[in-house]
Amino acid sequence: MPLVMIESLDDPRLDVYRHLKKTNLTRWSGQFITEGKKLTIQLLQSDWPVHSALCSDRHVDELAPLVTDRVPVYVLPHAQAQLVVGFSFHCGMLGCGFRRPEPTLAELMARPGRHLLVACPKTENPDNIGAIVRIAAGFGVTAVLLGKGCANPFSRRALRVSMGNALNIPILEAGDQLPDQLLDLRRNYGASLLATVLDESAESLRQVQCPGHCVLLLGNEDAGLAPEWIELSDRRITIPMRPGTDSLNVAVAAGIFLHHFAS
Repeated sequence: MPLVMIESLDDPRLDVYRHLKKTNLTRWSGQFITEGKKLTIQLLQSDWPVHSALCSDRHVDELAPLVTDRVPVYVLPHAQAQLVVGFSFHCGMLGCGFRRPEPTLAELMARPGRHLLVACPKTENPDNIGAIVRIAAGFGVTAVLLGKGCANPFSRRALRVSMGNALNIPILEAGDQLPDQLLDLRRNYGASLLATVLDESAESLRQVQCPGHCVLLLGNEDAGLAPEWIELSDRRITIPMRPGTDSLNVAVAAGIFLHHFAS
């Protein structure tokens, strides 16, 4: 990771870092951006393929011990770095990694032991996606499955909220194939599909047991799970709360459900 001093803002080697606030290159380019010291160092020390890192001269000493010949680290004067990325560069470091091919369900389910998975048909808020990924990693979830309309789990925002855990847990962006993947998990692996709902007639989480493989379906931030996802599921489960209490944030609810099923 040689240190490369950049003399011109027009240097094409900086293109992946330009105007990040105005672009969403990470969704379709096969790349992603880490923001800040902790996440960038985590990327550099991981086994993920890395394109490069960008560092302001104020923080170069913190990256110097990690310098190898594997990945270039571009260094700019701090004021110029802010002009490149398009926002206040107080974090001092950015990294650019390459997304790896997603594992298949067959590969994941072939691993020994009980499997607990999370499925999000349409979680649109990147903060919630990031929090769910972080919580799922913390409770040993096998994988997070994302349907069409979900926020990008490798966006700068989602990665920051997840504390980089998108690098530590398999994430499958299933898109329109999510129903087929869920049916495959039920049919071929005996997994139970559990729809999380706000409904007093659903099973109370206190009484729910799922000793085998199970998939937790989490609803949209505003509307919850659409009827078709509830109909697809084997059971409807709910968190018991005091009367008059509104629904919980989806990430908070995910933490409660996953603590129960991972225990």
